[in-house]
Amino acid sequence: MRFSESRNTTRWIIIFISFLIISLILWNTYTFFQIFKNEERLKMNLWANAQKTLINADENTDLDLPLEIINNNTSVPVMLVMYDKVISSVNVPEHIINDRKESVKFLNNLKNENDPVIIEYAPGKFQQIYYGNSALINKLKYYPVALLLIIFLCGALIYNFYKSTKMATQNKLWAGMAKETAHQIGTPLSSLIGWVEILKTEEIDQSITAEIEKDVERLQTITDRFSKIGSVPVLEPNDIVAETLNTYEYLQSRFSKQVSFSYKAPEKQIFALINPTLHSWTIENLIKNAIDAMKGKGNLDLEIELDSHHVKINVKDSGSGISKNQFKTIFEPGFTTKKRGWGLGLSLTKRIVEEYHNGKIKVLHSEIGKGTTFQISYKINTPS
Repeated sequence: MRFSESRNTTRWIIIFISFLIISLILWNTYTFFQIFKNEERLKMNLWANAQKTLINADENTDLDLPLEIINNNTSVPVMLVMYDKVISSVNVPEHIINDRKESVKFLNNLKNENDPVIIEYAPGKFQQIYYGNSALINKLKYYPVALLLIIFLCGALIYNFYKSTKMATQNKLWAGMAKETAHQIGTPLSSLIGWVEILKTEEIDQSITAEIEKDVERLQTITDRFSKIGSVPVLEPNDIVAETLNTYEYLQSRFSKQVSFSYKAPEKQIFALINPTLHSWTIENLIKNAIDAMKGKGNLDLEIELDSHHVKINVKDSGSGISKNQFKTIFEPGFTTKKRGWGLGLSLTKRIVEEYHNGKIKVLHSEIGKGTTFQISYKINTPS
């Protein structure tokens, strides 16, 4: 639990820092945008003064500076309007000037972009300068989007690299631990098999040796499970009803009578591509997890149901339940609500179901204080 909480805290810190960086980028861009807008406004005021000078010029007026100011505007589109009629324009495409409808439309766009600069060239006589944003400002609008896209792509690459590296490390760890466990179990298991054979020759109740033999076979199955981790399992069409029932019955006979078991399945064979050993492990993990959630006392229901393309296995308990925000994190390695345990059971189950069997596993339903239902879904595969 602590490991999972620490990882979630780290994630929130990264998210907060990323949000802060993005906010600073957007704020900085907005500041630049306003600075350029103000500078263009000042240019238009100078342009208006130069235009006023030209209107009121006489033969003694020096026109060099006003003309230079007007001619230096090569980027900002401008329309000079008097009595709602365009009398001149600068940096406006020729086809717009020659088309009245397009000219009106372009003028309306300029009105929406900036407030006009008013020229009072004589008492009570006015002209309006409507101007748009320069190409530089228009490009600046898309700068944050481009920058955020670059950040997103870099983040995605880093995340993908991190995830791939982490998964590769986890895979090696899983495989190494599993194979070592299988190796360690193998030696005492061989000895137990020999002792069972000796017990069979003695005058001992055969039902006792039969039960011991079942447990020895179970240990062999567990050894086989661990030996398959890290290897590609062989998947064949198997009757999922029979395979599930075998595991269910074995576990039912070995848990306390305080757990009330119930089983419901179609009375026919249902085939799916599974590995019987790993499928048994999946069912066992879910049943044990359910009994742990109930603290060894309650109702456990296992139901197999069908739809048109899938067979679904539901394992329902009457335990403490899971909050909705934990529906996904509960499958993460290291996540556990128990004081003891590594938090690997459900993570391993998800790995077996989704990576090895191409199935799906999820929390179908859960309510705090009332219990949880896990669902496994496999595609039906009837042998020809």
